[in-house]
Amino acid sequence: MVSTTYQVQGMTCGHCVSAVSTEIGAIEGVKDVQVDLAAGRVTVTSDQPLSDDAVRAAVDEAGYELAGA
Repeated sequence: MVSTTYQVQGMTCGHCVSAVSTEIGAIEGVKDVQVDLAAGRVTVTSDQPLSDDAVRAAVDEAGYELAGA
């Protein structure tokens, strides 16, 4: 298992957390998504390292911006 933390900009509420969690959770191999709303951090646990492009696309689909890993 691999855990990676990403910085996501624009999340302000529970709906934001849900949207980001749902989109990232749909990436193949993702086992868990934990969002720290106050810090704007998303920690993703997966079977193997994820492509930054896949995570960026999922965050974009949710309507937010990936600031960095």
